[in-house]
Amino acid sequence: MAFLVRRLARLVIVLLCVTFFSFFLLQLLPGDPVTTIAPIAPPEVKRAIIVENKLDKPIYEQYWNWLSKFVRGDLGNYYRSSGKDPVSADVGNSWPVTAQLIVYSMMLTLLIAIPLGVFSAYVAGSRFDRLLNATMFGAIAIPDFALGLVLAYFVGVRLGWLPNNGYVHPTDNFVLHIKSMILPALSLSVGQIAGYMRVLRSDMIATLQEDFITMARSKGISTKRILWRHALQPSSLTLLTIAGLNVGALIGGTVVVEIVFGLPGLGTVLTGAIRGRQYVALQSVVALVAIVYVFMNVLIDLLYSRLDPRVRLGRA
Repeated sequence: MAFLVRRLARLVIVLLCVTFFSFFLLQLLPGDPVTTIAPIAPPEVKRAIIVENKLDKPIYEQYWNWLSKFVRGDLGNYYRSSGKDPVSADVGNSWPVTAQLIVYSMMLTLLIAIPLGVFSAYVAGSRFDRLLNATMFGAIAIPDFALGLVLAYFVGVRLGWLPNNGYVHPTDNFVLHIKSMILPALSLSVGQIAGYMRVLRSDMIATLQEDFITMARSKGISTKRILWRHALQPSSLTLLTIAGLNVGALIGGTVVVEIVFGLPGLGTVLTGAIRGRQYVALQSVVALVAIVYVFMNVLIDLLYSRLDPRVRLGRA
């Protein structure tokens, strides 16, 4: 419990630092939000927009106004020449799409990377192992958006096997929903598969040389059971760490991939907010991403003690 309290205290500090510096950096973006919103409005209208949205206040005061609302669940409003549109409406509609894409991508990545990593470690040094590693090196170098464009053109347009644009809600048609998410998830997964496989392969090779593996073999335990029951669990700590850290990378990758495939996720909200100089919307989405990222790291720390008793004993 004390460990969890310390971690949560650090998280609060991290979130305050992240949100403050991101808020400060957003203010340095070129352009004026008022001019973007109402380029031909008379000066009195522009002044009213500035006063209404408190854009004439110092940065620290603007930040405090945003933070005091954010902790109460108010994500703020878009800057408008007339009326107020809540940011929470767009975020509420878009975050499930991004979350689904990340979950599908992670599932696809782990389902492919773990078996490949285990088998590659088992046949380490063989021709298959060398060929697989060379292929994974190439896969790591392919950007998500480039692979997405290639898949959208060849698989979606030329072959017509899967839809290359648009989103179908799972409650409307689950089969079409899965089809609409395969190409975006695959675009995000290929590079992750390569990285996960190589990390797991390295750790598995080291684990297979441990004394307890030699003892398991001497007892006549099958190779399959040794690989999947005795060697995989202690070899998965590094993989788990990278998987948690890559959640942030996946969120960043979805921004471009969602645009390529026309998915109405957080990427659409972010790009629209950037074009419109909507600092409040940008700040709220950045804060939500930071919260997800840091809590994923706390969850990984807690899972460590489940996967490796040595971590639990060390904390005790």
